[in-house]
Amino acid sequence: MVWARLLLMLFLLAVGAPARAATATWTADNGNGTYTNPLFYDEFSDPDLIRVGDWFYLTGTTMHAVPGLPVLRSRDLVNWEFVSYALAEFPPGPEYRLEEGRDLYGQGIWAPVLRHHHGRFHIFANINERGLHVFTAEDPAGPWAHTVIDRNLHDLSVLFDDDGRVWAVFNYNEVRLVELKPDLSGVVEGSERVIIPAGHGMGEGHHFYKIDGRYYIISANYAPVGRMQAARADRLDGPWETVAISASETMGFQRGWWEDSVGQRSPIPADGARFSHRKPGDNELGAVPLHQGGIVQAPDGSWWGFSMMDLKSIGRTTFLSPVTWHEGWPYFGLPGNLGRSPRTWAKPQVGADVRPRAPYARSDEFSAAQLQPVWQWNHQPRAGKWSLRERPGYLRLHTLPAAGFLHARNTLTQRVVGPEATATVVMDASGLQPGDIAGLGLLNMPAAWLAVAREDGRHVLRWYAQHGDRRVDVPLEQARVHLRVRGDHDQDLAWFSWSEDGREFHDIGEPVRLPYQLKTFQGVRYALFAFNREDREGGYADFDRFELVEPLADRSRNIPLGKVVVLENLGDGSVATVHPLGVVQPLPPGEEKAKSPAARFRVHDRGGGQVALEAMDGSGFLTVVGIGLSADVRLLPEHPVDSRFMWQDLLRGEFMLLSMKTHRYLGILPHSGEPYAADRPGTRPDRQDGTVLRWRVHVGE
Repeated sequence: MVWARLLLMLFLLAVGAPARAATATWTADNGNGTYTNPLFYDEFSDPDLIRVGDWFYLTGTTMHAVPGLPVLRSRDLVNWEFVSYALAEFPPGPEYRLEEGRDLYGQGIWAPVLRHHHGRFHIFANINERGLHVFTAEDPAGPWAHTVIDRNLHDLSVLFDDDGRVWAVFNYNEVRLVELKPDLSGVVEGSERVIIPAGHGMGEGHHFYKIDGRYYIISANYAPVGRMQAARADRLDGPWETVAISASETMGFQRGWWEDSVGQRSPIPADGARFSHRKPGDNELGAVPLHQGGIVQAPDGSWWGFSMMDLKSIGRTTFLSPVTWHEGWPYFGLPGNLGRSPRTWAKPQVGADVRPRAPYARSDEFSAAQLQPVWQWNHQPRAGKWSLRERPGYLRLHTLPAAGFLHARNTLTQRVVGPEATATVVMDASGLQPGDIAGLGLLNMPAAWLAVAREDGRHVLRWYAQHGDRRVDVPLEQARVHLRVRGDHDQDLAWFSWSEDGREFHDIGEPVRLPYQLKTFQGVRYALFAFNREDREGGYADFDRFELVEPLADRSRNIPLGKVVVLENLGDGSVATVHPLGVVQPLPPGEEKAKSPAARFRVHDRGGGQVALEAMDGSGFLTVVGIGLSADVRLLPEHPVDSRFMWQDLLRGEFMLLSMKTHRYLGILPHSGEPYAADRPGTRPDRQDGTVLRWRVHVGE
């Protein structure tokens, strides 16, 4: 196996194939001093982030997955590395173990608070109906001590105040305050009170700070749509003022398909259950806009905001925004465009050489002594029924009785990765016994999977989609098989295929729709599973290796530096063209002038993610004058600020141009014929508002 991979690598190098593209995983760092959101292109929900010295630390919600509460660290807020899991296992109880027909889907541990005080790290998080759990460690790598407060504080945040007292805010809409005991063993009796009455715009997912002697609470609201709210007061008991600090920012992402038939308290749907997913309107915001996050200060004094955004079947992802203080409020965004955040911006200046990196290795050959930290179990696993040692170089899953895939214990999962990814696992099914079934699934509701079943003395390859109770069976000639699923998470679709030799893959089944739903309250997950349908313990399945390929992770060619390009507007299909009056006008692509040098621009690299666009008719560079109104985008000699734009990569050849003068975007009112402006705050989810462009290299370049 090692020699085969070495020969493959040598072959790729010989034919000039980019080795990085074959192994790349998404990193926000663009390698040119900028980053592009999201920080991770897989789910990391309810983030909380702090700085301790030169390091930033981050944790987030993990619901029913275990180990839980990952702790990551970073020097620059962009490149993160895994440190530890604070929650090693769930407390006793059948619901944590998919036993007695009970489950923890859509529940578990959520909305954690990360704090550092007097040399110790603390994570506070609720477990449904099991109180407030407190995890404490001197070293974020652990070990983490674990205690429980017999009280649920919904979406709390904790503040260690200057006088040594410890406060927590919690609740939705009506913000409540309670004092915690100094040893964090419970709440101080009689201390609870309302500090911000209902009806003042506050939401949940609070983040509580004291900055320059003033108290701040940042919270998320989803009613009627997602946004970020802030409150401030000079005293804990107020009076409190509230404003929105981020709103309408979707960065061109739309809501994904939505499943209406299951919710947090719904029973696990049976195989073949009815589902009713739907596609929201093209500009329906829902909870997509930036929400649920807070702020942090870098060593150089700059402030940064972190928040999450709902990204279709991927789930809830984390975004990073520059923060601008204005009239005492920490607005997400840049001067001149408060409340809106760039998708691409300059990294924080931290005085350290930080190279692009991802927090996890997503592929796994199962040859190490332990699982890669990217893996989490679906509910608490049963010890002794999985192993990396029984057959070295393989993950062995023993089959346990289950009614179906969603009830299967010891299911190993990791988050799907966007915007596109293909997961392949090699499985040896020779250890399966009658009634056993094992394979690769997409953990979601509705679920889908591709597996090998042992029945009637033979191996059968089976594709199953819970939506519509669809099934396809194919006889297998051998027990070793390659199982594959390809996902386009911008489209919320997945396709399964299989192979006996790892070279020629065969499609199976139909495209699978991947809606988001509130039963698991998570995005879709890859799942390696094995269970027995005859109410007994059976045999086992051996998984040889898991490989994940992300075709859009390598973004090194996404900016056509040095190229001559034509710029098409997604809003109306027009071509940006130089007008004789020295402005930029949109013209239909069929007009002769739209095919002339006046419609061609050379993209010059000006460093730090910034570009200058030179018109090929010799009229000059795109330059913003005034405040960037329509006709304020001129063709002039290059200026070191006014002619610079930060390229906003939206992938697949789509992008926006952020003026470094106005901190707003180049754009038009589609179909109006008006000249280009540089005063657009950002794009709509459907990208049809005249702000999003598509580039193509001019033929002949």
